[in-house]
Amino acid sequence: MTKRNVIIIGAAGRDFHNFNTFFRDNEQYNVVAFTAAQIPDIDGRVYPSELAGKLYPAGIPIHQEQDLPKLIKELKADDCVFSYSDVTYNKVMGMSALVNANGANFMLLGPKETMIKSTKPVVAVVATRTGCGKSQTSRKVVEYLMAKGLKVVAVRHPMPYGNLVEQKVQRFATVEDLKKHKCTVEEMEEYEPHVVRGNVIYAGVDYEAILRAAENDPDGCDVILWDGGNNDFAFYKPDLTITVADPHRPGNELSYYPGEVNLRMAEVVVINKMDSASPEGIQTVRESIRKVNPNAIVVDAASPIQVDNPELIRGKRCLIVEDGPTLTHGEMKIGAGTVAARKFGASEEVDARPYIVGKLKETYAIYPNIGAILPAMGYSEQQLKDLEETINNTNCDTVIIGTPIDLQRIINIKKPCTRVYYDLAEIGKPDLSGVLSQFVTERVNKKVMA
Repeated sequence: MTKRNVIIIGAAGRDFHNFNTFFRDNEQYNVVAFTAAQIPDIDGRVYPSELAGKLYPAGIPIHQEQDLPKLIKELKADDCVFSYSDVTYNKVMGMSALVNANGANFMLLGPKETMIKSTKPVVAVVATRTGCGKSQTSRKVVEYLMAKGLKVVAVRHPMPYGNLVEQKVQRFATVEDLKKHKCTVEEMEEYEPHVVRGNVIYAGVDYEAILRAAENDPDGCDVILWDGGNNDFAFYKPDLTITVADPHRPGNELSYYPGEVNLRMAEVVVINKMDSASPEGIQTVRESIRKVNPNAIVVDAASPIQVDNPELIRGKRCLIVEDGPTLTHGEMKIGAGTVAARKFGASEEVDARPYIVGKLKETYAIYPNIGAILPAMGYSEQQLKDLEETINNTNCDTVIIGTPIDLQRIINIKKPCTRVYYDLAEIGKPDLSGVLSQFVTERVNKKVMA
């Protein structure tokens, strides 16, 4: 039987997982290339033979997505598999048109082919867009489950931007582990909030190996928490799916891939940020839920902010630094830092654009709608240096740090700083406590006894 040549269109995450679960040992297919998008500086690498398996002794090359038409023809690709998240339906079908026009089939792999079953109960926290508030929702879920005496091990959606072989299975239990594994800012933002609370979190490249390590964690494991990335659906078959939606971007829950998949699969939908969203936006999200998933439990929630030095904001000219991916492919116009600036009376939200240097200029060129806010891009040492220089160049009184980690710990900011904190606060009933109490009674105890 002639093998079908495959190109996997990705962004160093879902693409590797789709390969590992569906293509790695599949004799019917020959994966001839990956393409890379969204994340800077990940093309030009090779998916290594140590991870690719016996069918790929030379590994698999990773190319720029812009070369896809040429690659389809030169590599005689039969199928192209779209494998990244948080993109509009127009983008998905535009890619399909490009692939079809160059002669290949366009594929999307679903949960049945890619979700791995766990021996432990799994709670999946996913979202309809990047930046909806998965992180604080995950933290709240962990707190509730721990209060019931359960040992929770978190597994984070992949962000493998370094040596892929070394990153096959990563375990983070302390802040020192972040340094040991040479984490980027984006990785630290997701891992650090877990480890400082005393939770173990796993991540990496091979999510079957990661799952088995998490299930057998040396500190114990009763429940796996899938802490999703972007708006991707879970890599593990969940026993409970909690989807977070954002009324600041009403309607996106039905127009971005694969966010609508998460909305339709959810048993619980958390409408977050209700304290800062418009009534019209909240109502649009409610109508979307009612349209595609009327049986979902809807939890109303806010993400109230706190700042450590509000006096540094009032009456001051403030540079606002926000989580990078939330502003770039997440397309958010405001974040926690902006909310803090307005709540505590900043005299001006300083425009970062006149001061940007180096690779940050590339970021603004790719995502011109970021606006005045500075994204905390830190995928590489050079980006961190450029971020540091940009902040220190900016003519402002105060830097408002709206990122999940304290940037002062990893770059030298020579200006007064105040950091923004936020946690999930449910509004009324139903709430996550009630949902998880029922989950523990009906599913966790049942699965453990089985």
